[in-house]
Amino acid sequence: MESTALYQRLIAEKFLIAGPCVVEDDAIMNEIAETLEELREKFEIPVIFKASFDKANRTSVSSYRGRGMEHGLEALGRIGQKHGLPLITDIHESHQAQQAAEVVDILQIPAFLCRQTDLLLAAAETGKIVNVKKGQFLSGHDMAFVVKKLESSGNSQILLTERGNMYGYNNLVVDFRNIVDMLELGYPVVMDATHAVQRPGGAGGSSGGNRGYVPQIAKAAAIFGASGFFFEVHPDPEKALSDSPNTISLTTLRKLAETLFME
Repeated sequence: MESTALYQRLIAEKFLIAGPCVVEDDAIMNEIAETLEELREKFEIPVIFKASFDKANRTSVSSYRGRGMEHGLEALGRIGQKHGLPLITDIHESHQAQQAAEVVDILQIPAFLCRQTDLLLAAAETGKIVNVKKGQFLSGHDMAFVVKKLESSGNSQILLTERGNMYGYNNLVVDFRNIVDMLELGYPVVMDATHAVQRPGGAGGSSGGNRGYVPQIAKAAAIFGASGFFFEVHPDPEKALSDSPNTISLTTLRKLAETLFME
């Protein structure tokens, strides 16, 4: 779907972003995409497939990062073509923006990088939709300065994502007021309900988490007016190659969609 048309739908409707944390093998990616197609048809909502070609911010140097930019983008492109789903992926460096924009519909800025001016401008200058995850160290009001950076490029196709704030060491807590505060900036706000239950670095050489809280986080975000919902999903969450502890199953996703999108 052309970028402007997709963004107009995201402004007007509730929407879903879901997929594996990182690009995995094609069979797993296709199984997830088939479920997302099913939800798109059932609830008649925009559904976007998410996977990162590289997870450059993994806790340990030995953690699985992905299939690399070239192969990862090729895998994402196959998903988009086969299933007709818009695509979103992370970029970590400015030089990645243009190449990724040739394949995906939305460029995502990771939370730790949300104030990196050159990265934000490079993403915005592609003309694609830009989704910025609010840093774990920022308030919703602080995102006004991120928005101004993006707007300075002439691109106002912006999404903002809540994913919790640091609460001491190795823990996050969601202040749902941030959703309301970011909505006041004039752009759709997404609730990333799976990263919100993450325990960064809390499992030794990797991040821990508790996926059991994901449904409650998502439902509370809906009450606070979230425009869209973001979930990391996998056919077998325990075997997910990244963020396994906070990844939910496809069955859980289907049940949650009934609550979030059934009118």
